[in-house]
Amino acid sequence: MMSGLQDWPEPIIRVQSLSESGLPIIPTRYVKPLSDRPDIHQPEGGDDVNIPLIDLTGLSDDETELSPTTTDRISSACREWGFFQVVNHGVSPELMGRARETWRSFFHLPMESKQAYANSPKTYEGYGSRLGIEKGAILDWSDYYFLHFLPSTLKDYNKWPASPDSCREVIDEYGKELVKLGGRIMKVLSTNLGLKEDQLLNAFGGDNLGACLRVNFYPKCPQPDLTLGLSSHSDPGGLTILLPDHQVPGLQVRKDGRWITVKPASHAFIVNIGDQVQVLSNANYKSVEHRVIVNSGMERVSLAFFYNPKSDIPIKPVEELVSEEKPALYTPMTFDEYRLFIRLNGPKGKSQVESLKSPRC
Repeated sequence: MMSGLQDWPEPIIRVQSLSESGLPIIPTRYVKPLSDRPDIHQPEGGDDVNIPLIDLTGLSDDETELSPTTTDRISSACREWGFFQVVNHGVSPELMGRARETWRSFFHLPMESKQAYANSPKTYEGYGSRLGIEKGAILDWSDYYFLHFLPSTLKDYNKWPASPDSCREVIDEYGKELVKLGGRIMKVLSTNLGLKEDQLLNAFGGDNLGACLRVNFYPKCPQPDLTLGLSSHSDPGGLTILLPDHQVPGLQVRKDGRWITVKPASHAFIVNIGDQVQVLSNANYKSVEHRVIVNSGMERVSLAFFYNPKSDIPIKPVEELVSEEKPALYTPMTFDEYRLFIRLNGPKGKSQVESLKSPRC
């Protein structure tokens, strides 16, 4: 399927190298159209607006003992925001900090060490600096590292960084914990839809689901009002569990036509609904557009863990959520077919999931 994507259309320029060169003006390739530029001086939504913060105390691998109030808040967040933060989630703050700082250290290695892991658009695995293969496209102000965690057939330690020390061990431990956390959250999402606890998970392929990690590095930018670290998009996968930078905000979520800057809570993960869960839920849950702004004074590092369906299973609305009053809104499509869109075109708002809608809708 990806045979036509062997190489990037143009030489890759590392954004970190541009930033560290001390240039006062960003290249035109990174300047966004006026309609897409952020207002970094006056964050929209006001200082008192934030995505819901939910305490997951009582949610374990073995049982769910969340209060009705907590499950109601999760349900409301999935329907109204598509985003929420979680604390007391079962992943140790020490591991969270170690994972983030290990990756920060990777991005500060000499360029030749990182270039050994340079990626291609065929799989995106490795060290990258662009999404999409359109020649002459406007680019985002970020570098990244992408790797597969599940299925085990795609998990290749040789494509994971060998430096800094213990990097692979930290990634492995972190990935195992986040797969477990994703499974716990999926059970709550399933029961909140009136489904059996394991129904959404089984629709993902059960134990054969997919999981991957994208580590984002947003270097300092001399003109942050002209560009974005990551353009507006909804996540193509199932569920995203984001470990944000603990010092520098940057994630913005679209809510009621405004961009809300997320204020990360201490030791929290940011969870958001992906397009595949929107499809499975027949749009009861919504994936929501989000983007990333950059900063002139500080770099940012974030870790986005994607909890995805098995790549070759057709994803369609769950039968129990389809009725005469609310017919299936989406035609079936495998995740492999679906994510090809973003790999070819880069982030494009919610245009992909909207294009899946059945002709009668």
